[in-house]
Amino acid sequence: MVQRRVEQNQKKSWLKRIFTNPITKILLTLIIVYLSNFYLQLSQNTWSFSLAWKFAMEWHVEKFLLGTLVLLFLDMFLMSLSGSFLIGNIIYITSIGLLGIANSQKMALRMEPIYPDDLKMIFEFTMMKDIIGNTYFILALVLISLALAGLVYALYRSIRLSKRQQIIRLVCFVVSITGLFYASLFNQPNNLLRKEYNKTALWIPYSQKMNYYNTGFMGGFLYNLKVEAMDEPKNYSKETIDKIVKKYDTKAKENNAKKKNKEKPNVVFIMSESFSDPEKLDGIKLNKSPITDFRSVVRQSVYSGEMLSQNYGGGTANIEFEALTGISMGLLNPQMTTPYTMMLPKKTEFPSIVSSLKQQDYQTVAIHPYNTSMYKRKDVYNVLGFNQFLDENTMTHKERLSNNGYISDASAFSEVLDVMEKSDKASFVHLVTMQTHMPYNNKYTDSPYTLTNSASSSSIDNYALDISYTSKALKQFIEDINKLDRQTIVVFWGDHLPSIYPDDIVEKNNPITTHLTEYLIYDTLSQGSHKEEVMSPFYFSSLITHFSSVEQTGFNALLLELQKVLPAFEKQMYYVNGKWEKEVSFTKEEREIYEDYQLMVYDLVSGKKYGQKMFDVET
Repeated sequence: MVQRRVEQNQKKSWLKRIFTNPITKILLTLIIVYLSNFYLQLSQNTWSFSLAWKFAMEWHVEKFLLGTLVLLFLDMFLMSLSGSFLIGNIIYITSIGLLGIANSQKMALRMEPIYPDDLKMIFEFTMMKDIIGNTYFILALVLISLALAGLVYALYRSIRLSKRQQIIRLVCFVVSITGLFYASLFNQPNNLLRKEYNKTALWIPYSQKMNYYNTGFMGGFLYNLKVEAMDEPKNYSKETIDKIVKKYDTKAKENNAKKKNKEKPNVVFIMSESFSDPEKLDGIKLNKSPITDFRSVVRQSVYSGEMLSQNYGGGTANIEFEALTGISMGLLNPQMTTPYTMMLPKKTEFPSIVSSLKQQDYQTVAIHPYNTSMYKRKDVYNVLGFNQFLDENTMTHKERLSNNGYISDASAFSEVLDVMEKSDKASFVHLVTMQTHMPYNNKYTDSPYTLTNSASSSSIDNYALDISYTSKALKQFIEDINKLDRQTIVVFWGDHLPSIYPDDIVEKNNPITTHLTEYLIYDTLSQGSHKEEVMSPFYFSSLITHFSSVEQTGFNALLLELQKVLPAFEKQMYYVNGKWEKEVSFTKEEREIYEDYQLMVYDLVSGKKYGQKMFDVET
């Protein structure tokens, strides 16, 4: 018995010596980091071991090793920070594990990978819970809590480390933090890590999904780190900008002089979450249309048709950015994935329809029936110039259609009416709805809308019910604004399609179809004229200045000229002469208009702001 205990103690002592041996720790760290990169590659390749193996071992070995090096710096940082090999690796493995799951989820829901900027959403707990469900949310919280508790414990224990261990820890900390900082400068000129990637990498600016596929998860992730909003176009100079400003300010002044009705109308923007017609997708047929009420409003509208959305299944903030600023995401660098979080919070002010209407003595109110922190909207709305921001806590109308649902669109529309009715001024109200936000499968107990040509899907059925409620609420809202004393213009659009359709349905449809939603522009003083057009959302505000008494800026005049050339466009999606093209060719005159727009956008987002006055209304 005694001999057995001695042997057991000797074995434990031997194992302890092995796992505390520096060489063993180094080897284990390299194995952990290598496997973690392989895991991230699996998440990017829809958990296909074969694809991930070929990427790491055959096709892109160099790029895979470069990504592994960056992850090694991250693991070193966590170990040196905590002062513990064990706790540091536990935190590292937990973080990479959650990142891989999040990447897989986003790929499934939105057909695009996780970007560095997405990590800012970690603390949006309410939204995360709603999207991934209670079970996964609680599991993630437990894992994160345990990792943080382990970090605190390790920091406490690290006080007892010997002087030699503290020196090694400090050296590892400095090396790792330097390596991570240098990696964060991936998109800066002459970055050596980027140069090594460039030797074999095929970057695809118009498709982040392909970027990640071609360069690996880590390559794609690094490519989307901090970058200038836009590259400088050729011929950019103060003289060039001055000429453009003069040309379009003159057009705006001429157009404004023709306006007869001097009373300013109310203007309402309604960006309806995931609103679209499901039956336009080949393979989706419901027993009845859920948007008949919407169609009845369309027939009374000034404009209607299909709107080009930058993304499928998400990208709400980017469509909102386009609609409010008149700037196409198609002009910005592909790494500028979310201007709301990456660019606007760094500004003190930014020209938009908000600032333009404030110059015309409008009250400007934003409404979002959710929290104020999503996409940093509270900060962004201040930069854009809104007087007031009403959210789920400050709204008066908060009714919901189900226990699992968000504040209803009918309630949100009532809030818009209250704002306009209580003001003596003309109002600009910008509403971003939430009722029709995912998830849909547990929102309603029963739906009268069902798929007739395939297996029933509760998500699709409930989504159809959701948009039918929106359609009905919109019709009632239009009836209500027709009773107002002041002319009111409503721009209503869906931001993107929901990510609820089966893969086989998405694949059988033209990719453009999955980027088209419904929109309408309604005017209470309309004389019955109606135009049906395909359009990008960055034209909305300029169109209003075209047919109403709202004053036009030079930038509005430029956009109206551009719309005649390119009614809708994003990267690799150009609507020209009634057809969709991946590339576009211009006449000399058309190219000049496009380049004028390109130069003015660059001047605003990354340039010297020589043409700032072009965004102002001349009084």
